[in-house]
Amino acid sequence: MVADSSRSDSPRARDAHARTSPAPRTVAELVQAQWGDHRTALKHQQTVLTHHQVAGAAAARAALLGDLLPPGAEPHVAVLLDNVPEFPLWLGAAALAGAAVAGINPTRRGPELARDITHTDCALLITERAHLPLLAGLDLPLPPERVLIVDDPAYQELLAPYEGARPDDVTGSALRTGPGPRRTPDPTTRMLLYFTSGSTGAPKAALCSQGRLAAAGRSLVDHFDVRRSDVHYLCMPMFHGNAVIAGWAPALAGGAAVALRRRFSASAFLPDVRHYGATYFTYVGRAVQYLLATPPAPDDRDHALRTGFGTEAGAVDAARFAARFGVRLVEGYGSSEGGAALQRTSDTPPGALGRPAPGDDLAVVDPETGDELPRARLDPAGRLLNGDEAIGELVNRGRSAFEGYWRNPEATAARTRGRSPDGAGAGWYWTGDLFFRDPAGFFHFAGRAHDRLRVDSENLAAAMIENILARYAPALGVAVYAVPDPVAGDQVMAALVLPDGTAFDADDFAAFLTAQPDLGTKMAPRFVRTVAALPVTATHKVHRVALRRAGFRCPDAVWWRPMAPADQRPADRPAPTASAPAPSARYRRFTDDDRAALLAQYREHGREHLLDR
Repeated sequence: MVADSSRSDSPRARDAHARTSPAPRTVAELVQAQWGDHRTALKHQQTVLTHHQVAGAAAARAALLGDLLPPGAEPHVAVLLDNVPEFPLWLGAAALAGAAVAGINPTRRGPELARDITHTDCALLITERAHLPLLAGLDLPLPPERVLIVDDPAYQELLAPYEGARPDDVTGSALRTGPGPRRTPDPTTRMLLYFTSGSTGAPKAALCSQGRLAAAGRSLVDHFDVRRSDVHYLCMPMFHGNAVIAGWAPALAGGAAVALRRRFSASAFLPDVRHYGATYFTYVGRAVQYLLATPPAPDDRDHALRTGFGTEAGAVDAARFAARFGVRLVEGYGSSEGGAALQRTSDTPPGALGRPAPGDDLAVVDPETGDELPRARLDPAGRLLNGDEAIGELVNRGRSAFEGYWRNPEATAARTRGRSPDGAGAGWYWTGDLFFRDPAGFFHFAGRAHDRLRVDSENLAAAMIENILARYAPALGVAVYAVPDPVAGDQVMAALVLPDGTAFDADDFAAFLTAQPDLGTKMAPRFVRTVAALPVTATHKVHRVALRRAGFRCPDAVWWRPMAPADQRPADRPAPTASAPAPSARYRRFTDDDRAALLAQYREHGREHLLDR
């Protein structure tokens, strides 16, 4: 399909009108506002749709949804699609109908995939032929007529009677409880059920209402000055909250267009950005590192891209990205569940994520006692000097936007444990993320709570060590994680991504470590694994569970620092200098004999089972 290229009025006039009109309170209202707007709204390969066409297509699907939904069923729609036009069209349809979309992760398999669909009580499944093998043999509580395959001719035949539907005519079609009038979706109407990563158990389906999603979109419009002429490039998977909340929602709220990439591709990133005229993109996890690993080219800055917004890029990679591509990366923070958010301001220092959003009462606390921790002490270069006492879990002690998990009261209660000192009010929201707060009140990310290491009775944050190791020039990527100590606590292990053909220089790495002034005495990795690429989840976050479970038993080359007398030096003994590294700082290849001897120590102390945690 090719869009009508006409314009209803000038972009400048429409922008001015949008900023002075009352803010829509629901996603349904945002979809309705697209009707009559004939500017380009959606791009994917050769498909181009206007806002008007998108609204009409969403209305047709909302009407179909209203007719297919069984009486008494939860108005939930499972969407098992890559980033193709049908995904945002069904988001719009769900918003109009008053239904909720559960994004289904196509990297899940077998009973786990079936569990995601069943757990969220989905009455309808939207998928494509490429994903049908994933569903083969699964026991799903859905009859065949409620499994819609979007690239099957039968799907278009099913939709045909509903073409021409108007958004206003179908709004609330899934909320009809009987023969009476439809109920209009309001800000509390369920809109998304999106799964957490599941790194510490079965994924939880977090709830997001229309009001919260619309508010998030409007907030990002203001924060990034989203213009109606902008194009948001969605290359992160839409089953994840990042692409929908930080990419699709602000485009919808700001009247911008979206361009879809079926799946993230580092090599296709710049060609796509140029082809679609993209001005904004979102990222998570290692996507930025993948882009930096592509071969540099003279035209790396030949594009319209202004901003990237995401998490976990790191200050070093953000600076490299800006230097190479001329694009500012903005590291943001907002918990997926909506319980806490930080806002960057013009005076936010490098490495910090900002101060609390209005209404949030954020603090860094001891995860055991709930006591607020001391502010961080930083050296002139901004390096943390007292991480052992300043790093703790970020909590919101005020009123949060967290709306709970679907049918999981235990997990909801765990997120909101604790109360205000007078015993009144809702429980605190515990983010599960580690932070420290500098003397000026800015918050700095220090990792995930489950990525904390305990080495020789000292608590360490994996992200802080990663930030230091990221300075090691030969490494294209770094991940730090815990392996159990044979006797007690943990030891530090690091995975380094090295370019093809680059050998690991153990002495050079040891010298680098001793030259880092903010590398604490317990932070140097005991083990170093060299890899061609880090294992990642479907959302391009480092798969730390896989790294931890493999540990030093992995198939890749591993170097280590064996226990030596120097490792047992008294606390008052000076640390080695860069010019005279201590023997314990030297790394050597980890051999089969080393592995056998070390595993014997684990067995001797009854800790071998911890290697598979």
